[in-house]
Amino acid sequence: MRLLRLFYRFYILLRPQYGWNIIAILYRMTGFSFEYLQYRRMEKNGNFDISVYDWYPCLTDKTESTPLDPVYFYQDTWAAKKIFEMKPEHHYDVGSSAKTIGIISQFVPTTMVDIRPVELKLENLYFTKGSITALPFDDGSIGSISSLCVVEHIGLGRYGDPLDQFGSEKAIAELVRVTKPNGNIYFTVPVESQNRTYFNGYRSFTVSYIHKLFNHCELIEQKFIYGNAVTDQHDSISDAGIGLFMFRKMKV
Repeated sequence: MRLLRLFYRFYILLRPQYGWNIIAILYRMTGFSFEYLQYRRMEKNGNFDISVYDWYPCLTDKTESTPLDPVYFYQDTWAAKKIFEMKPEHHYDVGSSAKTIGIISQFVPTTMVDIRPVELKLENLYFTKGSITALPFDDGSIGSISSLCVVEHIGLGRYGDPLDQFGSEKAIAELVRVTKPNGNIYFTVPVESQNRTYFNGYRSFTVSYIHKLFNHCELIEQKFIYGNAVTDQHDSISDAGIGLFMFRKMKV
């Protein structure tokens, strides 16, 4: 039974790391086994049990640098910095990374809106179930709101939402609708040389089209992620960027 549990653990751990590449698994497990034997030959730390039956092989973490997704690293830190600088009494987010919003909520009381409930509880983090195309808030009721790499997915069915070719436009209209005059909107999407739909993954946008969709707002700041760098300059012919936008809703 212990051996079966061990093999099941190997399956759970190694399948995401290597899929069905048996040769790669055997090669890495050989090195892992030698390291285990080397570890066993060291001076024993009697405070801890060690056994083959407790093996927990993590074979892909030996990297020369810390693995990071530059998009989420840069966009999330950019948005957090802006929100902290503005010090809103309460911040709202629609659909962004729960981990990032959880951290922001420890500095600013935050309400997170998503079609999929968040089951974990955290002080100063509140959850409201709702769709970005029909936000459950009154017109002009929110002073600070964010939606980071969300709008490009709306209407493509990827996350269980209804199919809608105008999902992104409706989502942006809702973000603007619920924002107070002089309220701030923090917004990120893929940007390219033309508007494209990569069904059912995401859409990409031209910068001019984003500006058009936020025509009732003043652009406060925009930055762009290309590869591992963040720049103030938009590359109008590039098809591999992420746009970071801070808008402020204008008074009517």
